[in-house]
Amino acid sequence: MDDMYDVIGIGIGPFNLGLAALMDKTELNGIFFDKTSQFDWHPGMMIEKMDLQVPFLADVVTLADPTSPYSYLNYLREENRLFKFFFYSEFKVPRQEYNDYLKWVVSRLQGLMFNHKVIDVVDHPQANDPHYEVIVKDIEHGIEKSYHTRHVVMGTGSKPLMLKDMTGLPEEDVLHTSKYLYHKEKLLNSEHVTIVGSGQSAAEVFLDLLQEQEYRDDMHLTLLTRSAGLFQLESAKLGQEFFSPDYVDYFHELPFDKRTDSLEMLGSLRKGIDPDTLKGLYRTLYHKTTGSKKANITIQPMTEVQEITTAGQGYQLQCHQWQKDSHFTYMTDKVVLATGYRPHIPDWFLERFQDKVEWEDDKRYQVTRDFRLVFHDDRNHHFFVSTNLTHTHGAGATNLALATQRNIEIINKIAGKQIYEEQRNTIFQQFTMEDN
Repeated sequence: MDDMYDVIGIGIGPFNLGLAALMDKTELNGIFFDKTSQFDWHPGMMIEKMDLQVPFLADVVTLADPTSPYSYLNYLREENRLFKFFFYSEFKVPRQEYNDYLKWVVSRLQGLMFNHKVIDVVDHPQANDPHYEVIVKDIEHGIEKSYHTRHVVMGTGSKPLMLKDMTGLPEEDVLHTSKYLYHKEKLLNSEHVTIVGSGQSAAEVFLDLLQEQEYRDDMHLTLLTRSAGLFQLESAKLGQEFFSPDYVDYFHELPFDKRTDSLEMLGSLRKGIDPDTLKGLYRTLYHKTTGSKKANITIQPMTEVQEITTAGQGYQLQCHQWQKDSHFTYMTDKVVLATGYRPHIPDWFLERFQDKVEWEDDKRYQVTRDFRLVFHDDRNHHFFVSTNLTHTHGAGATNLALATQRNIEIINKIAGKQIYEEQRNTIFQQFTMEDN
């Protein structure tokens, strides 16, 4: 078939963007589709002065190929910001600049098709050249077209996780943090805003509104979190080694129940708050209370919000303080839900492939160490995934740095040879010991 691609990528986020950038040096031909009109990474949370939680070396190419023209350092050089960054002397970079860097990479690559939604993928295992038929809708023109590829990489990312029974309320009043900046002005015009959550997004929104309180002393801010407290992300050096390829090798070989238990154990590596954010939050609170002033805030951990209902012009939160096992109601004008995200698995995937692949439980599919779905039949045309991998590849499954390692393994598998080196023995720890 003349129009056969080596790979088609579904979704263009940082993971598949890195795959496209690393493929640019190879002979592999691919095309990538995304339903959005243009690239924009978490636009609703591009709060000023907030940094990326990983170092700049976790760009889309450097850990695979430091000489790549798509590196963050080359972006700074071409944007005439290299000396500014040198004098800035920080390992982490502003999130807004990282988003600008990703857009810069997009502008330099071919084969990235925005405004194109994948609506179906058909498996053709019995063809002379086994492949997948990817059916794509051109959103702007309403035209559907089929593309053929030997391999698929599904990078459909995640979507906001809304609490049970909390959908259907007006988005400008009860919103997920992913929409925060779109509704910030209306939040600032209210007298009481409640943030629900305990992670990085909750802390960032609370800090941002707390700083805006300087101009709105009459606005009360509340932070309710189900967790035992606002704890920082584990940042110790040896702790970071759990994001290495060596640990992923070890983790992937564990039985399913041991893997899921390990995820709970490593929660501080995944769900904590950046120490700088916590420091900024406490510093802001301290300055607000000098001279016997009181901060117009409420912060309460160990509190689960179980239901949100309308009450007059505002909202009533049904809350449970789980340690004391006490229930109470709480009134507020606006609610910001920092409740995280869940993997986005397209409907067509479940319709087409649910019965063709192996599952570890009713929601989590089996995935090989090199990120292939495990089909009931043996095949050489592969379906790779970068979504819903925490149960198979550990705490680092969503880590930007490990995304580069993932793309190395995918490219090498598709090419049938080593194009990029898969580095091992890169850390000081080991996780198992065998008898000699």
